[in-house]
Amino acid sequence: MSTTPGPLVVGVTELLREPGRQREITLVVPAEPVEVSRSSVPADADVTVDVVLESTLGEAVTVHGTVSAPWRGECRRCLEPVAGTLETEVTELYERRPSGEDSFPIVDDAVDLGPVVHDALVLALPLSPLCREDCPGPSPDAYPVTVEDEAPAEPPRDDRWAALDQLRFDADADADADG
Repeated sequence: MSTTPGPLVVGVTELLREPGRQREITLVVPAEPVEVSRSSVPADADVTVDVVLESTLGEAVTVHGTVSAPWRGECRRCLEPVAGTLETEVTELYERRPSGEDSFPIVDDAVDLGPVVHDALVLALPLSPLCREDCPGPSPDAYPVTVEDEAPAEPPRDDRWAALDQLRFDADADADADG
């Protein structure tokens, strides 16, 4: 298994030779489209990855830092466009021999930060964004109701059910007799 070179693939050969060594990395890469519910990181946006890689015991590398990117969506109440900047913390472990789902692989003495960045952005995107906390929703005056839109006061009567109008139950008969 080899790592395809990409903007988020980082060589860690020197780190693996000296346990405890750290390396700070800041990368600005074009975003791959990420979308959750009504929010997305646009494809034309730049994602900033600011992390520290640290070697542990010559067999693993920890990555911790932040991932940030612009996002946009629509307000869940008024449906107006809303935008912002995500900034989320990341902490991950890369190992030569990954142990289950708790770590990522080191392949050819390189770590691929792509899956970590993608997962961080997906988890940081707001599921139901608001333009502001006190957003009242759409203005009722913006959507006037016309006569055609109004429901009739009572639905039209089906004459086939007219015989049921004559039906009286015991409680109804007692009330009529008392009244």
